[in-house]
Parts: sequence; structure tokens; C-alpha cells
Amino acid sequence: MSLSGEGAVAIWHDVAAEGRDVFYAWHGREHMPERVGIPGFQRGRRFVAIEADLEFFNLYEALSVEVLKGQDYTARVNAPTPWTLSAVKHFRSVARSICRVALSTGPAQGGLIATLRYDVAEADATGHMATLQRRTIPDLLALPGVAAVHLLTADAEASGVATAEQKARGVANTVPRWVLLLEGWGDEAAFVAMAKAELSAGKLDAIGGQAPYSLGLYRHQITRTKTAWSAG
Repeated sequence: MSLSGEGAVAIWHDVAAEGRDVFYAWHGREHMPERVGIPGFQRGRRFVAIEADLEFFNLYEALSVEVLKGQDYTARVNAPTPWTLSAVKHFRSVARSICRVALSTGPAQGGLIATLRYDVAEADATGHMATLQRRTIPDLLALPGVAAVHLLTADAEASGVATAEQKARGVANTVPRWVLLLEGWGDEAAFVAMAKAELSAGKLDAIGGQAPYSLGLYRHQITRTKTAWSAG
């Protein structure tokens, strides 16, 4: 299933052990409904690691990048609630990008997702994008058990803005510039093996990708969409 818009916020992070209960309660009951209540936000999903460098992956889908740079979202991230302040202090090692959806295709939404964070040299960006669109992504989508494939590219300026929420976390964000997402609907072991084979460093190098490559394998935990009280 294609993403429901042309903008996305992609966030990876760890949570300190002592903050897990607070994180789960806050994220599902306040934070995700709050985010999807912002005008232009469509859906939020959270995944937990099967095998990854950072334990949680969160994906928020929006109508456009302009929504993510607009006053409604900006006001929200600069006015964290008391519960937000108590939860985010337990975040560790945050990677976050405000992204444009360069390509999104597939017949379904998967319960498994592989996330690949990487870079591309400016001189290779046009050719890399063309190869992904013409060959790599169609080939991935044709594999057994693949539900969808998405390509995100970071808006570096928007991603680099320091917000009140970021300051409350007390850790700086890294900003992944290129993100490839592969959703699956089968068994975990088969999906993990396939993702590792198809999203290997060698295959990415061959089409203009640039290390370091951070491949994470995750399972779905929660989805939130618009709520009855949402102004969006």
C-alpha cells in the first residue's frame, strides 16, 4: 500500500530501560493521537526491532512536506506537554528526518518492515534515483511476501531545526538523508533473510549508494489514524 501523502517523519530511537512503561503509555495514548490530529497528518505507525541498531522505528505520514514545515506542526513540537517532557527524557540515540516521499508503491501494508538508512553522493543522486525507480524498487516489489516499497529523501534544512521536544530529549538527532523502506507480510525469518540479501551493502554500492548503511528489521506494534476529536 502506498504511503498516504508526499511527506513523512521517520524516527528511530532507543528508550532507557527505566522509561519503557512511560514511553509505551505516552506514545500510544497521547503522542500518536496528538500527531495524527495535526491538520495534514494522515497516519502514524510504530515498529519494534527484530534486529536493528535502534530499537524503535516510528513513521508519520503527511499530505506534504509543507505540512511538516507548517505552523501547526511547528507549534506542536515547540510546546511539549508535561507527559511528553517526562517520556522523551528517556530517549537515546535518536535519528530523525523530515522527508519527501520520492516513490511509494505496493498492494498492501505489511506487519514487518526493513528500514535502510544511507547516503548518496550529490554527483550520483540523479543516477541512483533513476536506477531505484526503474529497476531496484520494481524488482523488490516482485519478490514473494513484499507488501510495499517506499523511498524517502530528507529535507535537510527542515530536519535540522532544533525544536523544544528535541531539546527536552537532551540528545542531538542524526539526520538520515536517504531511507528505503520494505514492508513484508510473511514469516519473520524469511523476511529478515530476504531483506539482508536484497539490501546488502554490495548491492547498494553497485547503484551509487554510500556507506555507512544502517539496515533495521522491525515488526509492527501500533497504528493510529485520525481520531473523532481531531481538527485535522
